[in-house]
Amino acid sequence: MTVAFLYPGQGAQRPGMLRDLPGHPAVAAALAEAENVLPGSSRCDDAKALASTVTAQVALCVAGVAATRALAAEGAVPDAVAGHSAGAFPAAVAAGALTFEEALSAVRRRGELMRDAYPSGYGMAAVLGLGVPQVRRLVASATTPGDPAYLAIVNTDQQVVVAGSVRALDRLSAAADRAGARRVRRLSVGVPSHCPLLDCVADAMADHLGSIPRRLLAVPCLSGSTGRVLHDSGAVLGDLARGVAVTLRWRDATALLGELGTTLFVQTPPGDVLARIARTVCPQARVLALTDTAGIADAAELTRRVRARRPDVAW
Repeated sequence: MTVAFLYPGQGAQRPGMLRDLPGHPAVAAALAEAENVLPGSSRCDDAKALASTVTAQVALCVAGVAATRALAAEGAVPDAVAGHSAGAFPAAVAAGALTFEEALSAVRRRGELMRDAYPSGYGMAAVLGLGVPQVRRLVASATTPGDPAYLAIVNTDQQVVVAGSVRALDRLSAAADRAGARRVRRLSVGVPSHCPLLDCVADAMADHLGSIPRRLLAVPCLSGSTGRVLHDSGAVLGDLARGVAVTLRWRDATALLGELGTTLFVQTPPGDVLARIARTVCPQARVLALTDTAGIADAAELTRRVRARRPDVAW
């Protein structure tokens, strides 16, 4: 039996997400470290601040690392980690590919590049209740030469995210409603992530991450972009750079974790979106978000029990 920690990405942020982190000394220490590296980053969780893609991604990194360190302080460590979009940066810290300081610098740079590339007129929308082939056809019909749309994220077979211009997303939303979608929801993301529109960002991130030392990983890291297990830090850093411009195959990554023997998924704050996806994709596994528990101690106790019962697993 194995344990995987999951780290949510942009769209999961919410006001108060840092103030509401579990009261634990390791959380307080992580917030202080973040504040020392990026002044203001430990308090950047009001609605106005989180409207910025830069601030939202930094806050998600802080929350993920803080929760991981609190769990580790209670003796709970994962057998593998996976991060959804910007959540890949705190996952890389947990895996040992990045230091906290390196992750904060990189995720801030990523947010700045994304913001500067598309300051307005673009975004993302989630389509619920339609299959991937049907959404692909709707994307093709909504795309025009000046207003592109792309299939950006496959969270489950019936939960797909599209990126593109606002006008293209409006056309796609209307078409999805007519096609019988259960719901179409515009995400709190002001840039067209996980599509070729961000190739320039991927190239710049590759340059930024190129100077990071290569280290031995503490645990394997699952790539949301490829749905594959990454065993070395060079592969993790390359995936962090390229992932912003390619389709995120989160369903495949989650399913692979289940196939490799994961019996407990633990989502770090904020929210529980990845926990809900894991319940859908791997219904045989135990799933929890830290918001579902009485606190870090309870989550850590369950993690320790599951890991104590696990057989040897070759990742």
